Amino acid sequence: MLIRAGYEITFEADAPAAMLALLSVHPSRNRDLVTPQRITASPNVPIYDYVDAFGNTCSRLTIPAGGATISCDFVIEDSGELDVRAPDGPQLPVEDLPDDVLVYLLGSRYCETDRLMQVAWSNFGYLTSARDRVEAIVQFVHNHIQFGYQHARSDKTAWNGYQEQLGVCRDFAHLAITLCRCMNIPARYCTGYLGDIRVPISDAPMDFSAWFDVYIDGGWYTYDARHAVPRVGRVLMARGRDATDTALTTSFGTTLLKSFFVRAEEVDSAELPG
Repeated sequence: MLIRAGYEITFEADAPAAMLALLSVHPSRNRDLVTPQRITASPNVPIYDYVDAFGNTCSRLTIPAGGATISCDFVIEDSGELDVRAPDGPQLPVEDLPDDVLVYLLGSRYCETDRLMQVAWSNFGYLTSARDRVEAIVQFVHNHIQFGYQHARSDKTAWNGYQEQLGVCRDFAHLAITLCRCMNIPARYCTGYLGDIRVPISDAPMDFSAWFDVYIDGGWYTYDARHAVPRVGRVLMARGRDATDTALTTSFGTTLLKSFFVRAEEVDSAELPG
């Protein structure tokens, strides 16, 4: 299936402000692009890309005094298949995990494993299958946190989300990731597009989404504690330890978000230009 995705984000600024943006499709999806993906800015300012330590495409630009709008619009091909369920079986011992996976067992800025260790083991310690543990964690977090855009807060951690029981998709992901790590299951944070494709259309404005991957039986598998059911049409932009590594934009100066528009919708090939 084909997905048209993109965004238009406007910032105001009284003085020039350097900005780091992780708003490109992840390099692992580049071959799926049907049309070019190019970030543009108005007014026109230079944008430079590099690849960070987690394999994400990062863009560097400077928002000029007065502000700027950054935008992107592209079509990408997707398999249309649901998220793949992890295989069942005994959990892989920590000593057998690959070196580059170990970082996803550690506590991080938004994932305080030390504070949630007892919660994790008291609720999921009786399960022996890694998949069963992850799926039990997904259901627990899905039922524990009430979703609402008004509950968004940039400094909210997994521990805060657990205590307050309110949050947005990143809070669902942070809590689920933390509980998985407490159970010695590597988990990484993901952000990208997830439109209302082949599900009931929401009347809420479209936004970017957050989910997570777990490392089980030698591979990474996608889970989503907010929705708690497999979905189609995920378009990955960035992944890392938590939202620190995958922030959509980071401003090194004072900027104000003036407007924000995101799209991700299934389209027919007949709708494509040319």
